[in-house]
Amino acid sequence: MTEASEALTIDIDGWEGPLDLLLALARNQKVDLRQLSILQLVDQYLTYVNEARELKLEVAADYLVMAAWLAYLKSALLLPRDPEVEPSPEDLALRLQLRLERLNAMREAGARLVARDRMGRDVFPRGAPEGLKVVRKSRWQAEIYDLISAYGQISARTRPVFHVVAVRQVMTLEDAIARVSSLVGERIDWSTIESFLPAEAEGLYRKSALASSFVAALELAKQGRVELRQKSAFAPLYLKAAQA
Repeated sequence: MTEASEALTIDIDGWEGPLDLLLALARNQKVDLRQLSILQLVDQYLTYVNEARELKLEVAADYLVMAAWLAYLKSALLLPRDPEVEPSPEDLALRLQLRLERLNAMREAGARLVARDRMGRDVFPRGAPEGLKVVRKSRWQAEIYDLISAYGQISARTRPVFHVVAVRQVMTLEDAIARVSSLVGERIDWSTIESFLPAEAEGLYRKSALASSFVAALELAKQGRVELRQKSAFAPLYLKAAQA
């Protein structure tokens, strides 16, 4: 192994691929990427690859593939166009320019992000005040009535609840059916349902009797034993014995 082959060569340009190299070479033309000379760019790229091979650097496969493609593109641009070959060399050159424009925009955006001010180096946050530590202590004041009232409330929560139903006089549905069915046979004309209530019914017992008599009338009408009539909602309810 010769000394030339053992020499260490370091490339600090930071190429990440053949497309980055093409972008750097295109920038050397000092023109807009949309007005780029593809032929001049191809010559610069092929020159770079040849110099790298002369220096006995290991050239990556993607660089060689790009060099072969650019050589084909250059020959296609110089030679007369074959109308049967698609896409055309002009379309291929336009696609290359668009890719270089997109890569250039990405690199410029990345450079602007890196150049922004950094926290702790260029800008510093404002110090937050520590504030005052507040210690709260409760001071209870209560009299004997307050203590007894609080004890009663807590005791009521845990005390079992008893529901007591008040005993009161009611008219059962069986009694109402028997009373309405016996009285309706004695009357010929229409009679209000209140006329079937007992004369001594008053207060809560009258309400119970009226409710039971109403249900009894519905049951007898269902059986076909009485007829019901009511002119409108909440109007008086009339009933009489059904005709046989």
